[in-house]
Amino acid sequence: MNAAPADQIRLLDVQELDVRLQQLTHKKKSLPEHAEIESLTKDLTQLRDLHVAATTEESDCAREQTKAEQDVDQVRQRAARDQKRLDSGAVTSPKDLENLQKEIASLARRQGDLEDIVLEVMERRESAQERVEELAGRLASVQSKIDDATARRDEASAGIDAELASVTKQREVVAGSVPADLLRLYDKLREQQGGIGAAKLYQRRCEGCRLELNITELNDVRAAAPDTVLRCENCRRILVRTSESGL
Repeated sequence: MNAAPADQIRLLDVQELDVRLQQLTHKKKSLPEHAEIESLTKDLTQLRDLHVAATTEESDCAREQTKAEQDVDQVRQRAARDQKRLDSGAVTSPKDLENLQKEIASLARRQGDLEDIVLEVMERRESAQERVEELAGRLASVQSKIDDATARRDEASAGIDAELASVTKQREVVAGSVPADLLRLYDKLREQQGGIGAAKLYQRRCEGCRLELNITELNDVRAAAPDTVLRCENCRRILVRTSESGL
């Protein structure tokens, strides 16, 4: 393949712009905010699970407290009725009187036990409520950090996107001045060679593979016509001659 030396040199300009596009794309994907947001999101998920568990525990304690308080109220009401019967003098039989007194005493003990249960449940509920509040605060804090990191990521991404658009436009302009067949070869090689399709021959060294040409390769380059499109014998990339080639 042949191409004017000026066209081959412009190919290096295209390559430089493509490298810049690769760098910008990598920079956008590698923004530190991505990892920060991912880590914070994991923390948020764990905290949400803990918050749900604590909220469920608080709800269970609330139901348990309500049930225990109802039990206390029932015992208290029954004891009050028995005490009223006792105080009214309606019970005259010594045996019935003794049984009634025993029942009142038993109900008093039962009420005491149930009130202890209520207190224990109330303590557990209070602890669960404190846990819910603590986790809610931590959730809000982590969410705030996520929002901040997201805003920073979006701002940085917007800046990179603007530069990507600018460089892409430059690339379109420069690539449009390169012969189509030369550009097709370059694009094919760039895809095959990790993003580098053309390299400068600088001081007898291919800047694509960083290897110095041997004497035979140098003689072949010296003998080639200026419009001959050369390829590096080592990496097969397009090898572009300039005034700095050291020939």
